[in-house]
Amino acid sequence: MPNSMIDSIDILSASILIVDDQESNVQLLEQLLQGAGYTNVSSTMQPELVCAMHRKTPYDLILLDLQMPVMDGFQVMEALKTNTQDSYLPVIVLTAQPGHKLRALQAGAKDFVSKPFDLVEVKTRIHNMLEVRLLYKRLAEFNKVLEQTVQERTAELRESEARYRSLTELASDWYWEQDESGSFTKVSGPVLAMLGLRVDSLKGIHADDLEDGWDKTERETLLAAIAAREPFLDFVFHRVPVHGAPQEFRISGEPMFSINGRFQGYRGIGVEVFAGT
Repeated sequence: MPNSMIDSIDILSASILIVDDQESNVQLLEQLLQGAGYTNVSSTMQPELVCAMHRKTPYDLILLDLQMPVMDGFQVMEALKTNTQDSYLPVIVLTAQPGHKLRALQAGAKDFVSKPFDLVEVKTRIHNMLEVRLLYKRLAEFNKVLEQTVQERTAELRESEARYRSLTELASDWYWEQDESGSFTKVSGPVLAMLGLRVDSLKGIHADDLEDGWDKTERETLLAAIAAREPFLDFVFHRVPVHGAPQEFRISGEPMFSINGRFQGYRGIGVEVFAGT
């Protein structure tokens, strides 16, 4: 899990943008932040540029005045919401209108600062907001790394599965898989010819469809193991087709389960030990 603590150095080096059409307010906030130790503070008196600036260099915090010409703070926030790279709106609004506070929060602002400024309040709200913002970013980065790790592990498992199948096919006459209902979902190797089946694929064929000539006692033993979800190793069974020579096979299989433990079927390998003439 990501560290839940944010270092003060990270907070003081966070990127902050001041947006206000009044130069005196901009200067006051710049001096306040620089005096508090913040080292990455920018400002603009042109609200119409904010969205493009944030897209180019995403800010950790935007101090946004609500009452401005050309674009007011509400319009700026709506424009910022179109940023698909980051759904989090890192905005503290600056307002002298008490009635605007609730509307600003409903529009997506995370906090507000009242004018005229109470300097202690401003510093406290900025610090708290940045701490939350940096925690949010750290969590997003952690989730991204986690997702990448899951993708890599999934790829490794698929590669391992492919190697497993390749090796089992080399070590046996055929490889097979059945779903939870007993229907074959995959068969590779010359099993069709060995069983004398004139079909293009076993996919969809149920094990009960292959009863022709099987030794009933051996078959019941095998089916009991499958019903109990047990693995079986080198199980020998015999078959005497109606129109063909006696055959002897040896098969090994194991049950397959999902991550949550749900039975998904069987997979295994088989070899033909003997085929009469």
